[in-house]
Amino acid sequence: MKKGILFSLLFSATSAFAQRSFSKNELSINGFRNPSIGLEFRHRQVSIHTGYYMTAVSQNSEGNPENTSFIRSGISFWFLPVGRKANPSSFYSSLSYVRGLNRTYKDQNGLMVDAGFRWMVWKGLNVRIGAAMLAAPNHTLKLNPVGGISYSFFFN
Repeated sequence: MKKGILFSLLFSATSAFAQRSFSKNELSINGFRNPSIGLEFRHRQVSIHTGYYMTAVSQNSEGNPENTSFIRSGISFWFLPVGRKANPSSFYSSLSYVRGLNRTYKDQNGLMVDAGFRWMVWKGLNVRIGAAMLAAPNHTLKLNPVGGISYSFFFN
């Protein structure tokens, strides 16, 4: 019984801290790769994103990586804010639907899961680093590093 109460108190304190630490609303213009080249809207600890995504999931006949393009839309969860800035750096995890635009993924559906860290560099400028796993029918799982550059506008 005491463990349950302790867990509830810790969870409540963590949730309360996170709610105060993240801005209420955020609109990000994502300029490079993660989660996609597109837009993302965050409300407290949950965001939705959509845009164009490319990654190297295959190699050509000479062994060089080839970029494959997707349309990507999904949801992200933000947690463990770091620092004392008004808009802190934090960790994230994401689940996305992807639709292939070319190569062996053309017109195919898939799911992408990724996790990483977003560092708030200066004002709204931020960079991300993480890893993503792509799953699609008739393809092997692909694990790739992902990075991103974005600028965010905050609405509290």
